[in-house]
Amino acid sequence: MTRWIVRPAAKSDWATIAAVERASFGRLSWGEASLRDGLSEPLVSALVAIRDGGAEPHGFTLWRTLGDEAEILSIGVRPGARRQGAAGAMMAAALEDARAEGLRAMFLEVDAENVAARALYAKLGFYLVGRRKGYYRNGHDAHVLRKDL
Repeated sequence: MTRWIVRPAAKSDWATIAAVERASFGRLSWGEASLRDGLSEPLVSALVAIRDGGAEPHGFTLWRTLGDEAEILSIGVRPGARRQGAAGAMMAAALEDARAEGLRAMFLEVDAENVAARALYAKLGFYLVGRRKGYYRNGHDAHVLRKDL
């Protein structure tokens, strides 16, 4: 499996994050302006995954702090780099950061039909706490997941 380096995103990564997000979500993507706004929020953290020895991010995750909880806002990996551990590495880093901040739980929504993502989150210890019918613009339901920290 590829070794990934996860680091905080820099402003110089924002265009790459937008490109990865577009490649990951297509017409369901947030768009570059919304991403830029989100990345500028003081309670939002962004991480990128870079192949060991590489320079270009192949994945990103955005999460925010809400009181004593964290919420994953978005996570995406370039199609050619999927199923190589980047998402798991970024989630592990986000969980570690959240624990270091003294947060008590992390939440996220995942497309109920995204079997691979749901399997990753289950492996990381997330569990189902709710469903949101028709949550995504494509009409898919969301599963609301939680992990106690």
